[in-house]
Amino acid sequence: MANPSAHAKAVETKLSGSLLVGIAILSLAGMIVSSISLQRHYAKSATSYCEFGEKFNCDIVNRSEYSSLMGIPVSLIGVVGYGLLLTLSTLCRSRPETPRRLLMAAAAGLVFALYLTYIEAYVLTTWCILCLTSLALIASITALAGVLKLRLATNS
Repeated sequence: MANPSAHAKAVETKLSGSLLVGIAILSLAGMIVSSISLQRHYAKSATSYCEFGEKFNCDIVNRSEYSSLMGIPVSLIGVVGYGLLLTLSTLCRSRPETPRRLLMAAAAGLVFALYLTYIEAYVLTTWCILCLTSLALIASITALAGVLKLRLATNS
């Protein structure tokens, strides 16, 4: 008869691996969305695919005074942040501190994205589809990282 504890550990390892793959895929998508947003930050032409009247306009958001932090485009911060999450979920996946670091980095990204969403809603009163997509991605990554951390904490 097979060892039930060994089977449970194998199932948990597979689930953890699946969560890390999910985080990696979402992080890659975040890098792509942030890269497009960065390109639009510097573009001179209008973004037609992102304009739906006066309430949805990426150009207004991406070229506003809030689109940079200390001279660094927030979309570049997004590219770097998602790159860090991708690195943690792939190259550093076997390290014991990775789940905690993933959760901390994702939570920091989510807080920053929520701040930027507040700016969109209450200061600029204009929404950016790329920014909302990034918000959904970082919220999903944070949720997956939280599940990963909790699962590993309960099995320790």
